[in-house]
Amino acid sequence: MPIPYSVLDLAPVASGSSETTALRNSLDLARVTEGLGYHRYWVAEHHNMPGIASSAPAVLLAHIAMATERIRVGSGGVMLPNHAPLVVAEQFGMLEALHPGRVDLGIGRAPGTDQVTARALRRTEGALSADDFPDQLIELANYFTGSDTNGVTAVPALGNQPTIWLLGSSGYSAQAAGYLGLPFAFAHHFSAENTLPALALYRERFRPSAVLQEPYSMIAANVVCAEDDETAFRLARPAALQFLQLRKGKPGRLPSPQETDEYPYTEVDRLFLQERMSTQVIGGRETVRNKIDDLVAQTGVQELMITTNVFDHAERVRSYQRVAEIAGLTPAEVA
Repeated sequence: MPIPYSVLDLAPVASGSSETTALRNSLDLARVTEGLGYHRYWVAEHHNMPGIASSAPAVLLAHIAMATERIRVGSGGVMLPNHAPLVVAEQFGMLEALHPGRVDLGIGRAPGTDQVTARALRRTEGALSADDFPDQLIELANYFTGSDTNGVTAVPALGNQPTIWLLGSSGYSAQAAGYLGLPFAFAHHFSAENTLPALALYRERFRPSAVLQEPYSMIAANVVCAEDDETAFRLARPAALQFLQLRKGKPGRLPSPQETDEYPYTEVDRLFLQERMSTQVIGGRETVRNKIDDLVAQTGVQELMITTNVFDHAERVRSYQRVAEIAGLTPAEVA
């Protein structure tokens, strides 16, 4: 039985371009992928990263929801330790009130940035630990139902609850999602080695809830689909270099193909890139079809979320178009 396909947009800022262009590209991609039959469109929270424009998911999602009609919109995710739960509840309650039945609130427990930036976000040293995440999550959920809020009414969150997801790149959130009976999304696109153990933990610890009777899992995967394998790998290399630079503590904009070719790689760099790209879905149509089929079969997920980061926006759009053709998506599949 076919599974839904969804989109994770990192709002990539390309070298020589601007954040304004990146955000306009996000609106364009949302419209296109809705028309192609993708199920959800999520944006991620990142800070102090020059190559990612989506630092304020709720603001960007409001624009995307207005630019589309049916596709679900959501955060992939909001990093809860960075924010007061009341503020998150108000923001996403407002989105749900404006766009009933279309909003997902994906929650993560990592800061989504470096520790210095995290301190600037949270304004306190004491909140830097993620150990209080369960309490924050319960507080957030209570604002939507009105229970145990110490007399605080979250307007318009009360009665306007989006679908809450837990996000993770390790076993912690997988266990929490299972224990709470929530849907779980795993970041396969940057933590592929942890995918299968985390999904196993989620299913093992799952307890039926008012939200779900059975586990529902989704993974986000890097996908680049081109006319042939060689072209796809050429398109995928700038994003791999950008990730390498991030790991070296030098986050930057998405390099151009020329910058990628001229970068002074060490042998260690080349091995890192080779290993990273080996876990991604890169190739022509047939290669991508086979890799997606294998990935879905191996993980047993109920939904696949695709993130595609290439230098040229038109090529990014074409990649999503090819994947939609491979998957047999139709606009009628959009919720």
